[in-house]
Amino acid sequence: MRLLATSDLHLNHAANWAALSRMPAQPDDWLIVAGDVAEKIRHFRQAMDLLTSRFARVIWTPGNHDLWTLPTDHESKRGLAKYFQLVEICREFGVLTPEDPYIQWPASHSPLFIAPTFTLYDYSFRPDHVLAGEALSWAEASGVVATDEILLYPDPYPSREAWCHTRCQTTEERLIETAARGSIILVNHYPLRYDLVNLRSIPRFSLWCGTKLTEDWHLRFPLTAVIYGHLHIRGTQHRDGVRFEEVSLGYPQNWQPARGIQPYLRQILPQV
Repeated sequence: MRLLATSDLHLNHAANWAALSRMPAQPDDWLIVAGDVAEKIRHFRQAMDLLTSRFARVIWTPGNHDLWTLPTDHESKRGLAKYFQLVEICREFGVLTPEDPYIQWPASHSPLFIAPTFTLYDYSFRPDHVLAGEALSWAEASGVVATDEILLYPDPYPSREAWCHTRCQTTEERLIETAARGSIILVNHYPLRYDLVNLRSIPRFSLWCGTKLTEDWHLRFPLTAVIYGHLHIRGTQHRDGVRFEEVSLGYPQNWQPARGIQPYLRQILPQV
């Protein structure tokens, strides 16, 4: 029994969907999917149907692409309603989401919980000299404007920052409660720390990569590992003894479709 992880499947790309369709069944294993499955409702539902037929348990948290509302996707709602639309699809297939109780990993000798979280971002991943009100213009000056600014609606919140802050507060409350019961594997689409965002070609895209509200979560809570994606830069890093795993697949240019998806699944437990 293994705990595997991936993210950023981006199934709007034909090569990604073809590779996922060919992935062999692993009926004894659990799979974490840390966001950016698909932009269209139809593709998201197809993905959950396929993944739950291949794995014993699937755990999902949303990425920004999942939350987009494309003008051509007439099934899609927007903002918070889109998020809960995806949650309901997950529940159709028994997929665990940030709205469900954190599940205990059954193969651990001591209580270990898997916590899918959803925090979004608040434009605080920026240098100290860049003021909050200047952040977007600072990024735009380097030619960077995220598509989220067009397609990721915060409704009914007044802004993405407000949505982010609400999510962080409620997530902290749940983590405090869980910490009293055991250790935690935290799953989030976005990296928890600014120093994990190493985007050399587009450094100012960091604005859309997380929030400094989560920077010390690995110290405040008994985290054994943090699973995330979004950056399309796979790798393992450590901060203060905690393992941070970026597990994204990415666009076809970010991996080798001819190899299939199986080699890109990261084994989280047992640790190798």
